[in-house]
Amino acid sequence: MGNRADDEGTDVTIYRKALTDTGHADTPTGAPEPLLALLDRLGFERQTLATAGPVYIWHEAPSNLDEAAKKQLATHAVPWLHKAGYMVHITDGVWDSAAYTDAATRMRDQSAPAPPPAVAAVRSTDPPPGTRRR
Repeated sequence: MGNRADDEGTDVTIYRKALTDTGHADTPTGAPEPLLALLDRLGFERQTLATAGPVYIWHEAPSNLDEAAKKQLATHAVPWLHKAGYMVHITDGVWDSAAYTDAATRMRDQSAPAPPPAVAAVRSTDPPPGTRRR
């Protein structure tokens, strides 16, 4: 089992998983903890799969986000990852030019990475829109 970051030789590859609306951020096998922690801070959710060989780790956009927010999350991460010195490939399917411009502007005013405002406002514990608690 490989991943796109291993295949492409990047530090992070951000894409939408085929036939789903899941946003993925793949890192190479054995990626350093500072890279994984940065993706956590940027709003991605860490996933792991232990095998007889290596432990596979990847990140996903929270499933409760709509498609626009997932694109914003993915694109917002790019300037922060570049600033930290990582090589990033992001596919056109999750790229949002306006979100990149906003993230690059915010990065000048913030010292620590954080999820984009629209994503941070939707907590992962919130129920999906249109549902109620009984």
